[in-house]
Amino acid sequence: MKRYESDVCIIGGGITAAMLSEKLRELRPGISITVVEAGNRFFDLAARMQARERSIRYAENPWPGDFIGDQAAKGLISRTMAVGGSALHWGGTCNRFSEEDLRLKSMYGLHVDWPLEWTGLEKFYCEAERRLGVSGEPSPLPEDRRSEPYPMPAMVMSHNLIELKKWAQQSGIPFWTTPQAKNTQPYGGRAPCIRCNTCSICPTGARYSPDFTFKRLLETRNFTLHERTLVRQLVLDDARPTVAAAQAVNRDAPDDPIEYRAPVFVLASGYCWSPHLLLLSRCSRFPDGLANKSQLVGRYMCGHAFISAQIEIDARIYPGMNEQHGLISRQFFRCRPDAPFIRHDLRIWESAAGHDPRLRSAGGRLLLGDELLADWRERARRGTARVRGYYDVHPGRDSSLTLDESSRNRWSDPMPRIEHRPDAASQARRQFTRDHFQQLFQKLAQAGNGKILNTSEGNYWDHPAGGCRMGSDPAASVCDSYGQTHDHENLFVAGSPTLPNAGCTNGTLTFVALTLRSAGRIAERFRKA
Repeated sequence: MKRYESDVCIIGGGITAAMLSEKLRELRPGISITVVEAGNRFFDLAARMQARERSIRYAENPWPGDFIGDQAAKGLISRTMAVGGSALHWGGTCNRFSEEDLRLKSMYGLHVDWPLEWTGLEKFYCEAERRLGVSGEPSPLPEDRRSEPYPMPAMVMSHNLIELKKWAQQSGIPFWTTPQAKNTQPYGGRAPCIRCNTCSICPTGARYSPDFTFKRLLETRNFTLHERTLVRQLVLDDARPTVAAAQAVNRDAPDDPIEYRAPVFVLASGYCWSPHLLLLSRCSRFPDGLANKSQLVGRYMCGHAFISAQIEIDARIYPGMNEQHGLISRQFFRCRPDAPFIRHDLRIWESAAGHDPRLRSAGGRLLLGDELLADWRERARRGTARVRGYYDVHPGRDSSLTLDESSRNRWSDPMPRIEHRPDAASQARRQFTRDHFQQLFQKLAQAGNGKILNTSEGNYWDHPAGGCRMGSDPAASVCDSYGQTHDHENLFVAGSPTLPNAGCTNGTLTFVALTLRSAGRIAERFRKA
């Protein structure tokens, strides 16, 4: 059996692993770090323009090979497993949570409070924005106070966003552009954004991606990255409840087992694969999985629900300018404690809905040549806005990740099954939430002589998290606010799995901020350089 030893072994190679590794190297330059990732390595920035072109021309996956065929989960919304994780192809939106997310029980009598203060988390938001390179415009709302400015000015609004903002603010609702992990000037050794409009594969490096961080780390001493290596089980010390080893297999040599040993292990595999590995690591001393004396590993899986609308308005919109850059209103992040509870963001993007060229008229007559162009021009006189609200729902205990014995990988490990279920209070206010959004969409439409083309509800919870939720009570949580598991003092969980609830907006910046906060606690274990 091959054996590798280091001071810190990080399992998972996504954005939290990159940020954790980078900060640990700064805090404790002398320690050795090993990152183990099951997926492939994509360090080929020069090839991304070609991948972008093939995606545009032939609708190919711009990241071929970014998943593992038999490493799948029911209920998972992204199968990406690669060095860089989902942040290889994320949109780069970096919204912050608000204080209400951390104080649901205290402020509204709902769900739980987080075991940390928002003011303490805010400084790590600032650090996360610096490390990722975030461009944005600060909200003037006093509740969104910032202790530091954004690292870069906001992205310049396209013609489409200018028109959409003019329309939307006629409703009396304030909007700002969304903050983005995209350069508006040279930053971090990367070029500024030139609006390629293919953010899922950025060919210039303007959008932050973890591979940039890993490439820098690999140039330093005592940092190792093992890709294509699946960790299948954590093994306890014979005498103590500490993790002694991680047992793995390289996909290129599936019959040769590998063992990683370290005084500190960190799970950085995201909301699905981190709790999954803990459940897989069941043993006689922990028959229900490691870190699971509370029976809460894989419980309280969270995310937020969403309702969308396409609204036609009196505005000239030319889709394709920079469609992932949108507008956000944070007005509805707050809810008065004496009012019916509803919290959500409100987002607007450009849309081509209803304005694509068509070969038949509304009556079914075939359109060719000048008739086709005349019909298209006529329907393009008005624009369309895509409007969405991500709203706050709270998970019940049975919102869960479990082992699916009927679905196994090539090594016969049972795969995860994720089923999101809201708690009773969230269920009870569902119709009120629907009515609220219908009224809101009508208000926006009326502001611009518009009409609602359609509305829809998401059939999944977006920006998911949970499965190893944090708390101060070991009986009601898996880890503390630093991600240190209550049951194993040398085992940490980083980022998204530790969230008790997923707020009402994008969570990536929060995952990173929590990870950077955890890095300080992990570094304390290595007092000598």
